[in-house]
Amino acid sequence: MTPTIASNKVDFQQLIRQFSLKVTRELSFFPEWREELPEISEGDRVVLDRVQAGFWNSVEYPPFSEKLIQISVLGPLLLLAGFYEPPFHIQAEKSIEISAPDENGIIVRGRIDILVLKEQVWALVIEAKEAEFSIEAGVSQLLSYMLANPVTDKPSYGLIASGGSFIFVKLLKGETNDYGFSKIYEIRNPGNDLYEVLQVLKKIANL
Repeated sequence: MTPTIASNKVDFQQLIRQFSLKVTRELSFFPEWREELPEISEGDRVVLDRVQAGFWNSVEYPPFSEKLIQISVLGPLLLLAGFYEPPFHIQAEKSIEISAPDENGIIVRGRIDILVLKEQVWALVIEAKEAEFSIEAGVSQLLSYMLANPVTDKPSYGLIASGGSFIFVKLLKGETNDYGFSKIYEIRNPGNDLYEVLQVLKKIANL
C-alpha cells in the first residue's frame, strides 16, 4: 500500500527524492521578485504602514497565530494587489494530493492556506505559519502544494508568511522540478518591507 503523508509532516529530503526537486540559486531563474517591479501608490503605503503598526501591536499580545497573520497582514496585501477582484478569485483551505511518479513512492495530502486563482490557473499559493515557526518550516509544505498545481507549462509562484517574515518561491516543472527563492522580507526591518512584498505580488498578478 502506498504510504500517505500529511504535507506538514513530509520529510524535505523525501520530497526532493520522490519528486525530483532541484533548487537553483541563479538570479536569472527568478527575476520576477527584483526586476521591473510596478510602483505602488501613496495610498498603498499609508495602508501598509497601518498594517505594520498593527503587526507591532499584535506581537505584544501572543500568540501571533497563523489565522491572525492571514487576517491582519495577508488580507490587506491581497486586497491591495487586486487578488480579490476579477479575473482572480481566492480559495481557502484547498485540499490537494500529489503522488510520486515512482510506483513505490508516496502520496502527500494537505490543505493550502490561501490559493489565488485566475480562471482555473493557480496564480499564487500561500502558506502562513505562526510566529514561532521559521520560514524553513514551511518550505517543504509549500513546495508540495505547488507540485500539485495542475498547470505544467507555466511557472508556479508561492509565498511563505511566518510571523513578520515573507519569502517568495518559484517552481518550474519539467524532467526535474526546479525551484528558487526571493530574498527574505522582514516587517521588523527599518522602513517597511511590505512595500516590496506588495510590489512583487502586483508583478505576479500582471504576469
